[in-house]
Amino acid sequence: MGKIIIAIDGHSSCGKSTMAKMLAKELGYLYLDSGAMYRAVTLYALRNNLIDKGKLIYDKLIEQLPKIKIGFNKNLKTGKSETYLNEENVEDEIRQLPVSNFVSSIATVAEVRKRMVKQQQLFGKDKGIVMDGRDISTIVFPDAELKIFMTALPEIRAQRRFDELKKKGSSVNFEEILKNVKDRDKQDTNRKISPLKIAPEAIILDNSYLTRQEQLTWVLEKANKIIKENEC
Repeated sequence: MGKIIIAIDGHSSCGKSTMAKMLAKELGYLYLDSGAMYRAVTLYALRNNLIDKGKLIYDKLIEQLPKIKIGFNKNLKTGKSETYLNEENVEDEIRQLPVSNFVSSIATVAEVRKRMVKQQQLFGKDKGIVMDGRDISTIVFPDAELKIFMTALPEIRAQRRFDELKKKGSSVNFEEILKNVKDRDKQDTNRKISPLKIAPEAIILDNSYLTRQEQLTWVLEKANKIIKENEC
């Protein structure tokens, strides 16, 4: 009773996935990381030489799409959902810079998006779901009861990404990450297929100077209000 769909869109590295996971846990909802699905496709393309000299070989990727199986399994130790590509846990690898550099290009392929969106919509059939990405409130779930658009200053997002990768032991350069963040913003907002944009009904959350708890409290207030209205 009262279950809703919560769609979270926004710029890269602004904490969408973290917020969506926290929110889903608090509400007892299902969490689905749509971005991880596109990252998994990107990893497959990199591993299978479908990206040559920085350019995607579209025809070969489309031809091999039926071979790409993406799933999510909960880590029994951490309780977190992890991404699997053809039954292999690729959660850490899909977060690395090589994948980040090409994921926006993969996400512009119409056949890829069509396949991913269809799978995402199946997850939301019974509602009670929190999903984050670039086109969740505009394409995947245009009728979502709560739509949130998250953003933050590019420099702050780059620093967060830098800290995250350093913590994992990766050798990274801040300027390179900042460039990646800005490039992805440009690619995401200007692509012809499902560009990143703010849905008319979306509530904007600029978390440049907000803690995770402050963000969660803010979003929970909005969500619980709508859930109660749906129970009436």
